[in-house]
Amino acid sequence: MIHRRVIGVILVIALATIPAFAQQSDHSLLTLERIFTSQEFTGETFGQARWIDGGAGYTKLEKSAAANSKRDIVRYETATGKRSVLVGADRLIPAGQTAQLDIEDYSWSADGKKLLVFTNSQRVWRQNTRGDFWVLELASGKLTRLGRDAKPSTLMFAKFSPDGTRAGYVRENNLYVENLADGRVTPLTSDGSRTIINGTFDWVYEEELDLRDGWRWSPDGKSIAYWQLDAEGVRDFYLINDTDDLYPKIIPIQYPKAGTTNSAGRVGAVSAEGGATRWLEVPGDPRNNYIARMNWAASSSELVLQQLNRLQNTNRVFIGDVRSGQVKNVLTDRDDAWVDIQGDDIEWIEDGKRFIWVSEQDGWRHVYLVNRDGGSQKLITNGAFDVITVEGVDETGGWLYYLASPDNATQRYLYRTRLDGQGKAERMTPANQPGTHTYNVSPRAGWAFHTYSTFATLPRTELVRLTEHTVARVLVDNAALKEKLGKLKRPAVEFFQVAVADGVQLDGWIIKPPGFDPSKKYPILFYVYGEPASQTVVDRWGGSRGLWHQMLAQQGYLVASVDNRGTPGPRGRAWRKSIYRQIGSLSSQDQAAATRAICRWPYVDSSRVAIWGWSGGGEGTLSAIFRYPDVYGTGMAVAPVVDMRYYDTIYQERYMGLPKENAEDYKRCSPLTYADQLKGNLLVVHGTGDDNVHYQNTEALINALVEANKPFTMMAYPNRSHGISEGKNTTRHVYELLTRYLREKVPAGPR
Repeated sequence: MIHRRVIGVILVIALATIPAFAQQSDHSLLTLERIFTSQEFTGETFGQARWIDGGAGYTKLEKSAAANSKRDIVRYETATGKRSVLVGADRLIPAGQTAQLDIEDYSWSADGKKLLVFTNSQRVWRQNTRGDFWVLELASGKLTRLGRDAKPSTLMFAKFSPDGTRAGYVRENNLYVENLADGRVTPLTSDGSRTIINGTFDWVYEEELDLRDGWRWSPDGKSIAYWQLDAEGVRDFYLINDTDDLYPKIIPIQYPKAGTTNSAGRVGAVSAEGGATRWLEVPGDPRNNYIARMNWAASSSELVLQQLNRLQNTNRVFIGDVRSGQVKNVLTDRDDAWVDIQGDDIEWIEDGKRFIWVSEQDGWRHVYLVNRDGGSQKLITNGAFDVITVEGVDETGGWLYYLASPDNATQRYLYRTRLDGQGKAERMTPANQPGTHTYNVSPRAGWAFHTYSTFATLPRTELVRLTEHTVARVLVDNAALKEKLGKLKRPAVEFFQVAVADGVQLDGWIIKPPGFDPSKKYPILFYVYGEPASQTVVDRWGGSRGLWHQMLAQQGYLVASVDNRGTPGPRGRAWRKSIYRQIGSLSSQDQAAATRAICRWPYVDSSRVAIWGWSGGGEGTLSAIFRYPDVYGTGMAVAPVVDMRYYDTIYQERYMGLPKENAEDYKRCSPLTYADQLKGNLLVVHGTGDDNVHYQNTEALINALVEANKPFTMMAYPNRSHGISEGKNTTRHVYELLTRYLREKVPAGPR
């Protein structure tokens, strides 16, 4: 679910609503260079913090005073804030080298005596998950690279054993365990290949089920459980790299298009000393079911897993015995549309007798306690509201912590309720802090790193005592950036609701230019996503894209966004599932109805209406401008899906069903069907190396528009992926392109 100097000079001249010299020298105004090139508006973050000692302390990375450009690992006492450098960068210099390791990620052994450092990483699809791992023994200072005979940057997902004496990892689709005392390596699998994938995943499992690390140590450290995928029969999609050599390079990616063959997945457990794997005997065709989650249950002899059927409207929870391979179905969750999988892991309480479960079975997303024997379920949260995410369980204190916003789908607040389901829920987030709140709760639920922001307010992170939500100390306040932003001419932002069909109220926001005059009419640009994977109308800081929208407002545009039905807001199951088999259809209908209503506002110029979006938002842009040419005069679609059959099995079948069973829905919902209705201005942007939404989509769109004799503009970015960010200056170039096109087709400023 972006050339150079001459173009930049021309662009500044072309875009100026005020003299170019003033725009360059007036620091109250945003520019593309300031947003995307200078790093001027890059804020602080409180990243890569790790709770230790059950929450009594935490560690984080901080710039080293002794090693230029490197980072120390610093320990803080949670209660007092006492600081000490636990691992200085100068301790992370491999033998025979002079440079310290760059710490990209790190973890601790359970006893805190060993440090695991991830470095020298390479990208695997979306994230850098393949690299080198080094182990530092704190007492002796010994620094050792895992898998010393391995090629550089070939290890994935290394983890300490529970007793800290070994580390396991994935290497070239096989699993290994390494003894840290003598370096002895034990292979646990040997059949790994391009099509047999052990301990990690193929493209579609990673992208759509958010699965990357595919193996788990048992609690006693004696066994390892892991996924194995058999990708034989999954067809290759070929990306073509034309730019890195004299002749093209063909890059095959196993990518299952909607309705085609999936990988077959299974899970099993193997002794950490090696030997045969005991596979769980999970029922059903493994190519037409997904094992979407797996972990050890409350003991080292049982695994718990979630199995989705191919339509993803049934989620079965199994507990499996790793000694016999037998499984028991202890819970089944069904929905007429689709079911959402249960978080990252199932949370066990009462020594493994019951577990936490989230379901929409009563029409709202609620939390239940489920007996492990498949018996009764007890509702913990209750009422006409959605639990957004479970944030923590304090079994000792008897509390469940979760995010919700019962009265406003644009907000995110922390609540708690009793684990026994008695009494009323309590809002923990202070009432005077509207906006979006996230929490990283300590292991014993006594503390949390709390980060919040609003649309107009930068993220702020503080350490809070969770039970009272009192602030112990501020960790990141972004004061310097706040001061810099305070010197800008800041556009005003307003949140609103707009009525569409059947009295349905859609949430939206609108940014108004500085010096806004309600007696005049302004052009308006709509930012759309519109699919079940994301909301755009949330009251939180928008980063560089949000600043770009503010820059456009400074130049005389209204910028707005509306969440149609089917977006994943906390507005109940019926709201979210209404889009089933209607992606592109219901979403564009709601967007157009909202746009018509907004165009009746006295200060909106209905003759100057544009819409833009990326990925699913690119599809939303095309659906809107093709289906409703009387509403939208200009569209800018980046990396769009134009035919749902071109996208992957897991995402598209979840929301649209199987193509062979409802081919008419696929045709009815795809923008390609309506390309001949284009009347306005259209810009299409795509990276030719997009492994997610393939460039094939834009090529098919070109054919349809040519056949219909429709003029349009397009820009292809050679060998760029879905984010169109690779290469110097690419991100800025994309936004310069979008800005220039908007200025040319939709003149800025009030009339």
